Amino acid sequence: MIINGIFALFMNESTMLLTLLLKGMIIGLAASIPLGPIGVICIQRTINKGRISGFLSGLGAATTDTFFAAIAGFSLSFIINFLETRQTIIELIGGAIVVFLGIKIFTTNPIVQLKRNKRKKNNLLEDFMSVLLLTGSNPLAVFLFIALFATAGVISHDQSLWVNLIALAGVFLGAALWWFILTSTVSYFRKHFRLKQLWWINKISGAVIFTLGGLAITNVIYKIFF
Repeated sequence: MIINGIFALFMNESTMLLTLLLKGMIIGLAASIPLGPIGVICIQRTINKGRISGFLSGLGAATTDTFFAAIAGFSLSFIINFLETRQTIIELIGGAIVVFLGIKIFTTNPIVQLKRNKRKKNNLLEDFMSVLLLTGSNPLAVFLFIALFATAGVISHDQSLWVNLIALAGVFLGAALWWFILTSTVSYFRKHFRLKQLWWINKISGAVIFTLGGLAITNVIYKIFF
């Protein structure tokens, strides 16, 4: 009887942890799927530099998103209050960074980049860190995770720390899964692109990223003056 009781308790706890992990993965997927500037960058890098470069760029975003999820999940009010009081300046800085990146991609010659990649290995750490920092320029994502956690009821102060960490691990795995699916799909079609098409992809990617950054800045200016 005692053994059966222990086994039932173990199974119930295992089921709860698996549920938390799956909920976290769904939240990670939901936060990552919208194709903003980060998605466009990962696609562009996958086409120009290969699947590993694109995937590691996505992992940079997943890492930062998990950090934001931790801030939201553990209700670190002093950080959340800091972000709320400086929301306008943070949005402006983030928009400016995205605009600059759009211009850089637009003016980059993919043919030169491909030749450079053949001469030396891709700097994969740089790919990872650049997107990690770029995602970090939009810490307002914390509020998205606050809403997602509240809806799913994932993280609770009544739960132990390691149980909440399971949910955060799910967030990272869900985000990583999305970037793996996206970059693998793009990489599958990559071999069909010709140099002229790569040139246009760079121009379109740069223009889209620039536009998204410009819209973010315009939105801030509108909120200030109107």
